[in-house]
Amino acid sequence: MSKSPLARIGRGVGYFILIFGAILTLVPLVWLVASTTKSKDDLFHYTFFAPHFTLENYNSLFAKMPFLNYVMNSLFVASVTVLAQLFFASLAGFSLAKYEFKGKKAIIVIMLSTMLIPGQVLMAPLYELINLLGLMDSWSGIVVPGAVSVFGIFLFRQSILQVPDELLQAGRIDGCSEFRIYWDIVMPVSRPMIGAFCLISFMGSWNSFLWPQIILHNRSLYTLPIALNQLRDLYNNQYGTLMAGTLLSILPVVILFLLLQKEFVAGLTAGAVKG
Repeated sequence: MSKSPLARIGRGVGYFILIFGAILTLVPLVWLVASTTKSKDDLFHYTFFAPHFTLENYNSLFAKMPFLNYVMNSLFVASVTVLAQLFFASLAGFSLAKYEFKGKKAIIVIMLSTMLIPGQVLMAPLYELINLLGLMDSWSGIVVPGAVSVFGIFLFRQSILQVPDELLQAGRIDGCSEFRIYWDIVMPVSRPMIGAFCLISFMGSWNSFLWPQIILHNRSLYTLPIALNQLRDLYNNQYGTLMAGTLLSILPVVILFLLLQKEFVAGLTAGAVKG
């Protein structure tokens, strides 16, 4: 059955709006890429690509700082943070989804209420606590406060609620311990949520600037956002070099998203049916 002309027109308008929106979304990225290939004189004279192509911004970036070292620092901090958040969030989500105990609803309410508190409000007491623990100027001072994600606990709880209780009972009948049920049964079933949460957690840790800027003082420990901020000066901002560093800094996130995009979409819709 052929579609009516009105339906075809509506579909065409919908495609046009989507394509137009995609182009608008890509404009800042194209401008960023173009800015990295401009000389200092061309940077503010051409909106996009300049007639004279140059790689001096990339050469300047690697000459002014140990860029790869800062990338490795960020990768280490982000990876450890993701693994810690993944373990604690999934374990807590499993407990809240599949066990009944006194005060469970109160714990969930209090836990979700903490998400309403701005992170900036907690920085002063958190700074004092990290200082008392002797974790200043160390990666532990960044990883430890971010090891538990309330948002992640909520996501995993919603996802694990959909795991059939019969599957867990079958594991218990086979002699599995509760931790083995979590590790060998629940976690494989929750793979879409794992992919989605890893991507969200990695992006948050990778782009984190304010807290690492407060904690870290040793240049050798700097993460990438802090290192790139050093290119800004009171009287002379190296915009071309900063654009080159910014472009390279988003590549790991883009690669991770391409690898986990299916799990990301499936994971975000995992808890939409049952709650």
